[in-house]
Amino acid sequence: MRRQLAAILGNMDHRIELGAFLRHRRDALRPEDVGLLPGGRRRAPGLRRDEIALLANISTDYYERLEQGRGPNPSSTVLGRLARALRMSSDEREHLYVLAGQSPPPSFRTDNHVDPGLMRVLDALSAATPALVSDDLGTIIAQNPLNVLLLGRYAERPPPENNQVWRWFTDPRCRTLFLEHQHEELGRGYVAGLRAGLARHPHDPAAEALLAKLQVGSAEFRNLWGRHELAIPRSTLKVMQHPGVGRLELRCDVVISPSTGQAMVLFGPQPGTDAGERLALLRTRGTDSFAE
Repeated sequence: MRRQLAAILGNMDHRIELGAFLRHRRDALRPEDVGLLPGGRRRAPGLRRDEIALLANISTDYYERLEQGRGPNPSSTVLGRLARALRMSSDEREHLYVLAGQSPPPSFRTDNHVDPGLMRVLDALSAATPALVSDDLGTIIAQNPLNVLLLGRYAERPPPENNQVWRWFTDPRCRTLFLEHQHEELGRGYVAGLRAGLARHPHDPAAEALLAKLQVGSAEFRNLWGRHELAIPRSTLKVMQHPGVGRLELRCDVVISPSTGQAMVLFGPQPGTDAGERLALLRTRGTDSFAE
Protein backbone atom coordinates (compact mmCIF):
# COMPACT_ATOMS: atom_id res chain seq x y z
CA MET A 1 0.00 0.00 0.00
CA ARG A 2 2.79 2.39 0.89
CA ARG A 3 4.60 1.68 -2.42
CA GLN A 4 1.37 2.18 -4.39
CA LEU A 5 0.82 5.55 -2.73
CA ALA A 6 4.39 6.59 -3.47
CA ALA A 7 3.96 5.58 -7.12
CA ILE A 8 0.74 7.57 -7.46
CA LEU A 9 2.44 10.62 -6.01
CA GLY A 10 5.52 10.14 -8.14
CA ASN A 11 4.37 12.50 -10.89
CA MET A 12 3.02 15.15 -8.52
CA ASP A 13 4.80 18.04 -6.91
CA HIS A 14 5.18 16.70 -3.40
CA ARG A 15 5.55 20.14 -1.90
CA ILE A 16 2.19 21.29 -3.27
CA GLU A 17 0.47 18.13 -2.05
CA LEU A 18 2.15 18.45 1.32
CA GLY A 19 1.02 22.07 1.65
CA ALA A 20 -2.56 21.20 0.74
CA PHE A 21 -2.63 18.38 3.28
CA LEU A 22 -1.31 20.65 6.03
CA ARG A 23 -3.93 23.30 5.21
CA HIS A 24 -6.70 20.71 5.26
CA ARG A 25 -5.68 19.45 8.71
CA ARG A 26 -5.30 23.01 10.06
CA ASP A 27 -8.74 24.02 8.79
CA ALA A 28 -10.29 20.97 10.47
CA LEU A 29 -9.10 21.97 13.95
CA ARG A 30 -10.63 24.39 16.43
CA PRO A 31 -8.76 26.21 19.21
CA GLU A 32 -10.42 24.07 21.88
CA ASP A 33 -9.18 20.93 20.07
CA VAL A 34 -5.60 21.81 20.95
CA GLY A 35 -6.10 23.41 24.36
CA LEU A 36 -6.27 27.03 23.17
CA LEU A 37 -8.88 29.56 24.21
CA PRO A 38 -11.51 30.06 21.49
CA GLY A 39 -11.87 33.80 22.08
CA GLY A 40 -11.36 36.48 19.45
CA ARG A 41 -12.82 36.95 15.98
CA ARG A 42 -11.45 34.73 13.21
CA ARG A 43 -11.78 35.39 9.51
CA ALA A 44 -12.06 31.67 8.76
CA PRO A 45 -12.71 28.47 10.67
CA GLY A 46 -9.75 26.45 11.86
CA LEU A 47 -6.49 27.42 13.50
CA ARG A 48 -4.19 30.18 12.35
CA ARG A 49 -0.79 29.37 10.88
CA ASP A 50 1.03 31.05 13.73
CA GLU A 51 -0.84 28.81 16.21
CA ILE A 52 0.27 25.64 14.43
CA ALA A 53 3.81 26.97 14.22
CA LEU A 54 3.79 27.63 17.96
CA LEU A 55 2.46 24.16 18.74
CA ALA A 56 5.08 22.57 16.46
CA ASN A 57 7.93 24.73 17.80
CA ILE A 58 8.87 26.06 14.35
CA SER A 59 8.82 29.58 12.90
CA THR A 60 5.61 30.93 11.39
CA ASP A 61 7.48 31.88 8.21
CA TYR A 62 8.73 28.32 7.76
CA TYR A 63 5.27 26.87 8.30
CA GLU A 64 3.73 29.35 5.84
CA ARG A 65 6.24 28.31 3.19
CA LEU A 66 5.39 24.65 3.77
CA GLU A 67 1.67 25.32 3.27
CA GLN A 68 2.40 27.37 0.16
CA GLY A 69 4.42 24.53 -1.38
CA ARG A 70 7.66 26.50 -1.56
CA GLY A 71 9.53 25.37 1.53
CA PRO A 72 12.33 22.80 1.76
CA ASN A 73 11.45 19.23 2.64
CA PRO A 74 11.00 19.11 6.42
CA SER A 75 13.13 16.79 8.53
CA SER A 76 11.73 13.76 10.30
CA THR A 77 11.83 15.71 13.57
CA VAL A 78 9.76 18.56 12.11
CA LEU A 79 7.30 16.10 10.57
CA GLY A 80 6.80 14.49 13.97
CA ARG A 81 6.13 17.90 15.54
CA LEU A 82 3.66 18.81 12.79
CA ALA A 83 1.81 15.52 13.17
CA ARG A 84 1.44 16.15 16.89
CA ALA A 85 0.49 19.82 16.50
CA LEU A 86 -2.17 18.95 13.91
CA ARG A 87 -3.49 16.05 16.02
CA MET A 88 -3.01 13.52 13.22
CA SER A 89 -4.03 9.91 13.47
CA SER A 90 -1.44 7.22 12.75
CA ASP A 91 -2.72 6.89 9.16
CA GLU A 92 -2.57 10.65 8.60
CA ARG A 93 0.92 10.79 10.08
CA GLU A 94 2.09 8.04 7.71
CA HIS A 95 0.60 9.94 4.78
CA LEU A 96 2.41 13.11 5.91
CA TYR A 97 5.78 11.34 5.82
CA VAL A 98 5.09 9.89 2.37
CA LEU A 99 4.15 13.34 1.02
CA ALA A 100 7.45 14.67 2.37
CA GLY A 101 9.35 11.90 0.58
CA GLN A 102 10.32 10.02 3.75
CA SER A 103 9.66 6.56 5.12
CA PRO A 104 7.22 6.71 8.05
CA PRO A 105 8.70 5.60 11.37
CA PRO A 106 7.69 2.01 12.20
CA SER A 107 6.03 2.83 15.53
CA PHE A 108 4.61 5.65 17.59
CA ARG A 109 7.50 5.60 20.01
CA THR A 110 10.29 6.13 17.49
CA ASP A 111 9.41 9.75 16.76
CA ASN A 112 7.49 10.58 19.94
CA HIS A 113 4.14 10.73 18.17
CA VAL A 114 1.47 11.03 20.84
CA ASP A 115 -1.54 8.75 20.85
CA PRO A 116 -4.29 11.02 19.41
CA GLY A 117 -6.86 9.99 22.02
CA LEU A 118 -4.51 10.75 24.89
CA MET A 119 -3.56 14.04 23.25
CA ARG A 120 -7.20 15.14 23.18
CA VAL A 121 -7.53 14.39 26.87
CA LEU A 122 -4.28 16.23 27.59
CA ASP A 123 -5.62 19.30 25.79
CA ALA A 124 -8.93 19.14 27.65
CA LEU A 125 -7.13 19.05 31.01
CA SER A 126 -4.68 21.83 30.22
CA ALA A 127 -6.40 24.53 32.28
CA ALA A 128 -6.70 22.78 35.63
CA THR A 129 -4.90 19.43 35.93
CA PRO A 130 -1.17 18.76 35.46
CA ALA A 131 -0.83 15.84 33.05
CA LEU A 132 1.78 14.19 30.86
CA VAL A 133 2.02 11.40 28.31
CA SER A 134 4.94 8.98 28.29
CA ASP A 135 5.84 5.96 26.19
CA ASP A 136 6.26 2.53 27.74
CA LEU A 137 9.96 3.14 28.40
CA GLY A 138 9.34 6.23 30.51
CA THR A 139 10.13 8.85 27.87
CA ILE A 140 7.87 11.86 28.34
CA ILE A 141 6.54 12.87 24.94
CA ALA A 142 3.94 15.49 25.87
CA GLN A 143 3.14 17.74 28.84
CA ASN A 144 0.47 20.33 29.36
CA PRO A 145 1.65 23.74 30.63
CA LEU A 146 0.66 23.11 34.25
CA ASN A 147 2.65 19.88 34.27
CA VAL A 148 5.73 21.77 33.05
CA LEU A 149 5.32 24.17 35.94
CA LEU A 150 4.97 21.25 38.33
CA LEU A 151 7.77 18.94 37.20
CA GLY A 152 9.95 20.97 34.86
CA ARG A 153 10.39 20.62 31.12
CA TYR A 154 10.93 17.10 29.82
CA ALA A 155 9.13 16.66 26.50
CA GLU A 156 11.24 19.09 24.46
CA ARG A 157 14.57 17.80 25.74
CA PRO A 158 16.76 15.51 23.60
CA PRO A 159 17.07 11.84 24.60
CA PRO A 160 17.84 10.54 27.13
CA GLU A 161 17.15 13.81 29.01
CA ASN A 162 13.44 13.46 28.20
CA ASN A 163 13.26 10.08 29.93
CA GLN A 164 12.04 10.15 33.52
CA VAL A 165 13.88 6.94 34.46
CA TRP A 166 17.17 8.37 33.22
CA ARG A 167 16.63 11.68 34.96
CA TRP A 168 15.64 10.01 38.24
CA PHE A 169 18.85 7.99 38.46
CA THR A 170 21.29 10.53 36.99
CA ASP A 171 20.02 14.00 37.89
CA PRO A 172 19.80 14.63 41.67
CA ARG A 173 17.65 17.73 41.08
CA CYS A 174 14.70 15.55 40.09
CA ARG A 175 14.62 13.96 43.53
CA THR A 176 14.45 17.27 45.36
CA LEU A 177 10.76 17.52 44.37
CA PHE A 178 9.83 14.43 46.39
CA LEU A 179 10.13 13.70 50.08
CA GLU A 180 13.10 11.48 50.84
CA HIS A 181 11.10 8.64 52.35
CA GLN A 182 9.50 8.08 48.91
CA HIS A 183 12.74 7.85 46.94
CA GLU A 184 13.24 4.08 47.19
CA GLU A 185 9.63 3.30 46.28
CA LEU A 186 9.69 5.67 43.32
CA GLY A 187 13.00 4.28 42.07
CA ARG A 188 11.71 0.71 42.26
CA GLY A 189 8.58 1.73 40.37
CA TYR A 190 10.58 3.33 37.57
CA VAL A 191 12.78 0.26 37.18
CA ALA A 192 9.85 -2.17 37.28
CA GLY A 193 8.00 -0.11 34.68
CA LEU A 194 11.04 0.02 32.42
CA ARG A 195 11.44 -3.76 32.61
CA ALA A 196 7.78 -4.18 31.61
CA GLY A 197 8.31 -1.83 28.66
CA LEU A 198 11.43 -3.62 27.51
CA ALA A 199 9.56 -6.93 27.59
CA ARG A 200 7.18 -5.53 24.97
CA HIS A 201 10.03 -4.38 22.72
CA PRO A 202 12.66 -7.13 22.51
CA HIS A 203 15.74 -6.37 20.41
CA ASP A 204 14.83 -2.68 20.14
CA PRO A 205 18.15 -0.82 19.66
CA ALA A 206 16.93 2.41 21.28
CA ALA A 207 15.55 0.55 24.30
CA GLU A 208 18.71 -1.50 24.69
CA ALA A 209 20.84 1.64 24.45
CA LEU A 210 18.83 3.30 27.23
CA LEU A 211 19.23 0.25 29.46
CA ALA A 212 22.97 0.13 28.83
CA LYS A 213 23.39 3.82 29.69
CA LEU A 214 21.46 3.40 32.92
CA GLN A 215 23.50 0.39 33.97
CA VAL A 216 26.73 2.28 33.36
CA GLY A 217 25.54 5.55 34.85
CA SER A 218 23.92 4.45 38.11
CA ALA A 219 24.94 1.84 40.70
CA GLU A 220 21.53 2.27 42.33
CA PHE A 221 19.82 1.39 39.05
CA ARG A 222 22.03 -1.71 38.63
CA ASN A 223 21.07 -2.88 42.10
CA LEU A 224 17.34 -2.41 41.52
CA TRP A 225 17.55 -3.98 38.07
CA GLY A 226 19.02 -7.06 39.68
CA ARG A 227 15.80 -7.58 41.65
CA HIS A 228 13.96 -8.51 38.44
CA GLU A 229 10.80 -6.69 39.49
CA LEU A 230 8.28 -5.99 36.73
CA ALA A 231 5.10 -3.92 36.91
CA ILE A 232 3.07 -1.61 34.70
CA PRO A 233 2.55 1.92 36.07
CA ARG A 234 -0.26 2.22 38.59
CA SER A 235 -2.01 5.01 40.44
CA THR A 236 -0.03 6.22 43.45
CA LEU A 237 0.03 8.97 46.05
CA LYS A 238 3.02 11.28 45.69
CA VAL A 239 4.05 13.93 48.18
CA MET A 240 6.03 16.75 46.63
CA GLN A 241 7.88 19.75 48.00
CA HIS A 242 7.62 22.22 45.15
CA PRO A 243 10.02 25.19 45.25
CA GLY A 244 7.27 27.60 44.24
CA VAL A 245 4.17 26.53 46.17
CA GLY A 246 5.38 24.18 48.88
CA ARG A 247 3.98 20.79 49.93
CA LEU A 248 1.66 19.03 47.48
CA GLU A 249 -0.10 15.74 48.11
CA LEU A 250 -1.14 14.50 44.68
CA ARG A 251 -2.95 11.43 43.46
CA CYS A 252 -1.22 10.27 40.27
CA ASP A 253 -3.72 8.35 38.17
CA VAL A 254 -2.47 6.41 35.16
CA VAL A 255 -4.43 5.73 31.96
CA ILE A 256 -2.77 3.42 29.41
CA SER A 257 -3.66 3.30 25.73
CA PRO A 258 -4.12 -0.35 24.67
CA SER A 259 -3.11 0.40 21.07
CA THR A 260 0.19 2.21 21.71
CA GLY A 261 1.16 1.37 25.28
CA GLN A 262 1.52 5.06 26.02
CA ALA A 263 0.51 6.23 29.49
CA MET A 264 -1.20 9.41 30.59
CA VAL A 265 -0.43 10.45 34.16
CA LEU A 266 -2.82 12.93 35.82
CA PHE A 267 -1.70 14.74 38.97
CA GLY A 268 -4.85 15.49 40.95
CA PRO A 269 -5.06 16.92 44.49
CA GLN A 270 -5.44 14.37 47.26
CA PRO A 271 -8.87 14.86 48.90
CA GLY A 272 -8.70 16.52 52.29
CA THR A 273 -5.54 18.49 51.50
CA ASP A 274 -4.89 22.01 50.21
CA ALA A 275 -3.15 20.70 47.07
CA GLY A 276 -5.93 22.07 44.86
CA GLU A 277 -5.39 25.61 46.13
CA ARG A 278 -1.64 25.27 45.72
CA LEU A 279 -2.03 24.04 42.13
CA ALA A 280 -4.27 27.04 41.44
CA LEU A 281 -1.55 29.29 42.83
CA LEU A 282 1.01 27.62 40.60
CA ARG A 283 -1.24 28.15 37.58
CA THR A 284 -1.82 31.82 38.48
CA ARG A 285 1.88 32.54 38.75
CA GLY A 286 2.37 31.06 35.30
CA THR A 287 6.15 30.81 35.41
CA ASP A 288 8.58 29.33 37.84
CA SER A 289 12.36 29.10 37.84
CA PHE A 290 12.17 25.34 38.33
CA ALA A 291 10.32 24.91 35.03
CA GLU A 292 12.90 26.65 32.90
